[in-house]
Amino acid sequence: MKSAPFIFLFLSLLLSELNVSACTTFIISGKITPDGKPILFKHRDTDIMDNSLVFFSDGKYDYIGLVTGDKNWDRMVWGGYNSTGFAIMNSAAYNNNSGDTTRFMDQEGVVMKLALQSCRTIADFERMLDSLPKPLGVDANFGVIDAYGGAAYYETGNYRYVKYDVNDPATAPDGFLIRTNHSMSGNLKEGYGFNRYNIAMKAMGEAIASGSLTPAYLINSFSRNLTHALTKIDMKENLPDGDGSDFRFFIDFIPRYISASSIMVVGAGEPKQAKDVVMYSVLGFPLTSIAVPVFIEGGSTLPGVVTMGENLHSPLCDAALSMKDKCFQNTNDGGKNYIDLSLLINAKDNGFMQLLNPIEKEVFEKSDELIAGINTGKKGKREIQSFYKWLDEYLAEAYQDKVGIKLFE
Repeated sequence: MKSAPFIFLFLSLLLSELNVSACTTFIISGKITPDGKPILFKHRDTDIMDNSLVFFSDGKYDYIGLVTGDKNWDRMVWGGYNSTGFAIMNSAAYNNNSGDTTRFMDQEGVVMKLALQSCRTIADFERMLDSLPKPLGVDANFGVIDAYGGAAYYETGNYRYVKYDVNDPATAPDGFLIRTNHSMSGNLKEGYGFNRYNIAMKAMGEAIASGSLTPAYLINSFSRNLTHALTKIDMKENLPDGDGSDFRFFIDFIPRYISASSIMVVGAGEPKQAKDVVMYSVLGFPLTSIAVPVFIEGGSTLPGVVTMGENLHSPLCDAALSMKDKCFQNTNDGGKNYIDLSLLINAKDNGFMQLLNPIEKEVFEKSDELIAGINTGKKGKREIQSFYKWLDEYLAEAYQDKVGIKLFE
């Protein structure tokens, strides 16, 4: 019985790690992408699962932002891009304010909204950080790109920040940087996300080596990565037979129980391409959702599947969460730590990920055609709105047919 306190301590530490607000992010310099466009990515972990996209016109620039379905949805943005091609996201750091007892905190979403409203370049963002009253109330790795070649992380605390230029070979010798939940300029004995950082580094190395820096490949390689950096377990190997439940321990992968969305912004290679920028969002649990592209050039009406409704929910997010709930039906002994892998992927090829994959593939094929036309100036707002209409109709039919879910009532 003497071991009971130690068991309790271990479980307490484990649960505290599970409840940490966490994200896995990367920035790829346009210097190594085939089209010269930088890429910004955020896999979001949070306690608020209801995520949507909103088109905002409340600042100097229009912007599309990822928001949560709570009372602060219009005060805070958790990633997005604006009409100048400036994009921003963040990950919580947990080691930028070591020893700081400031109580003012959790202002990251406010800072990102202000940046989208007012910033055109990463230099504008630096000036904004310099000019805002201190303490900032943040402990974050802010990632930003712009249409002028800028791409950088700002490891930011209450009183200072450290810039990491993704275009600088001395800082990013391979043309990319990754951040999870610790800052490299902070105390590396603090923070979280080290296992996720390691598997993300491996995934990025494989993407670059194979020449696969496409949105479809990167989203699957990160937000749907089921390899554990420490144990080397790959859940995509030795699949369940699909004849019954098969629960697996599900801790410290990039996707986690609290994963609520992903966004990827494919930026502009030069200022005149700002109108061509596209943002892909994966709303809800990324393992049971699909990627949807949106364009500021398309105007304020976004696809209905990703738009926040009066209930502060979006249809695609609700659908993803309903499938997620089925994968975590064990309510005993820390049930959130165990996923029913058989419902997600199995040897019969009828898990949720497997059923959704061809749906997403069709969306990527259609959007790739649209993006090619936008990049050459042959397509614009009218074609984008036509694509949105097709997208809502196609997904409503496909979800009903493949997974038995009505997206629109």
